[in-house]
Amino acid sequence: MGIAMNINMPNSPLLRIFSTLFFLSLLSCNNDFKQDDYRAYFGGEVLNPTNRYIYFSKDGVVIDTIPLQKDNTFFVQFDSLAPGMYTFKHDPEYQYVYFDKNDSIMVRLNSNNFDESIIFCGRGDAKNNYLMETYLKDEAEKEKMFDVFDYGFAKFNANIDSTYNKNKKSYLSHKKDINWSKEFDLFAKAELDFNYYSKKELYPIIHKLRTSEDLFEKLPAKYYNYRKNIDFNNVELSTYSPFVFYLSHLLNNLGSVKYHNHFSDVDLALTTNINKLNIADTLIKNVKVKNNILNNIAFSYLLEDQNMVNNQKFLAIYRKYSTDNSSKNEILKIENAIKLLKIGNQLPSVSLINKDGVTVSSNTIMNKKTVLFFWTKEALTHLAAAHKKVLAFKLQHPEYQYIAVNLDEDQKNWVELLGNYKFEGIQEYRCANFEEVKNKWAITKINRTLILDGSGKIKDAFTNLFEVQFASKLK
Repeated sequence: MGIAMNINMPNSPLLRIFSTLFFLSLLSCNNDFKQDDYRAYFGGEVLNPTNRYIYFSKDGVVIDTIPLQKDNTFFVQFDSLAPGMYTFKHDPEYQYVYFDKNDSIMVRLNSNNFDESIIFCGRGDAKNNYLMETYLKDEAEKEKMFDVFDYGFAKFNANIDSTYNKNKKSYLSHKKDINWSKEFDLFAKAELDFNYYSKKELYPIIHKLRTSEDLFEKLPAKYYNYRKNIDFNNVELSTYSPFVFYLSHLLNNLGSVKYHNHFSDVDLALTTNINKLNIADTLIKNVKVKNNILNNIAFSYLLEDQNMVNNQKFLAIYRKYSTDNSSKNEILKIENAIKLLKIGNQLPSVSLINKDGVTVSSNTIMNKKTVLFFWTKEALTHLAAAHKKVLAFKLQHPEYQYIAVNLDEDQKNWVELLGNYKFEGIQEYRCANFEEVKNKWAITKINRTLILDGSGKIKDAFTNLFEVQFASKLK
């Protein structure tokens, strides 16, 4: 019925997608691809797009920027595409897609419900739909896991083993039915195994946090035996999220400090993360994998830590182990930004846009005591909570001006969204270029708040509106 209806709608984007897909299917069925022909096709439709592009990447590097047409469809032919795991991103969301030789893959998605809406079709669709279904099932399982982490060991172990065995049965069944390649199986098996291993790594940590019971010394001697069978140097998996998340959980487990009461919170975070760097350097020998993991540790730490001295101590160890000196290294960019944000320095100037669409230099509006905070439409709860906090501080400290900087790209959406609120007395701007703000102000999380003195010099560049002692910093 749906096809018949679409035939009567010649301008239907979906009909054109399926028409293209049908043509490619015929091409595939004719088996006219030569042995050295690595042509592949990727296209689809985006419902409710947030921007006009799809970014197609391999190992975190964008290899093609695909524009959306007026009807929100996209299509690209790759003259030569090596088989492997890729990602497609429609800001701010991304997902994986695996290409075997000469695959012709179409995807349909809705940005309002990104992961749950994704459907693949075409040559190569079955394995990708399996991976997508498995991902969604894993995400649903994670929602239920916190109560499971409260269980005693026997009950916990029985629970996760039961789930793993059920998932393994599904994996083996799909592997047989789809008959996917050995190369794809590396990722399908990783999705199965590393989600299971992550639960085992997380169990003693979360169990202690939630129940205060320390099981670290009580776990069976063979509990971590699975670690012996893991190839920590597999380059293909080095940016694949189930593997990366597992390594993060493993390093959290191995790097944890036993005697917490010997450290302040910031020193505990520093010691723990330096431990993780040391372990990663010992555990992982492949340079590419090691650099990826070191970057993940560093990025996570710098997202949370706000102590300038500790940041420098941590980065010294990071630089000792990392050989990633490329200009694209986000950690080096953050380090360079941090150096510019010392107390007493002038805040580096960036371009901001006001609600009238006029671009201004930040240093022209920060000529008095200033509180600078950030928000995005992707976190509306934070938007309301941060502005509410600022309005309260404004009553207590009217000598400050309060400037909110939106980190999104769409001017119209930003202005319309602000129209739903009444934040009188707060100056609203949008960043003209997020990369500039990130690189000059080290903005890696929306909770960051900056306080400037009367001459635009930095009083505190690493604070947070929601800190208990924040109000005292305004005196």
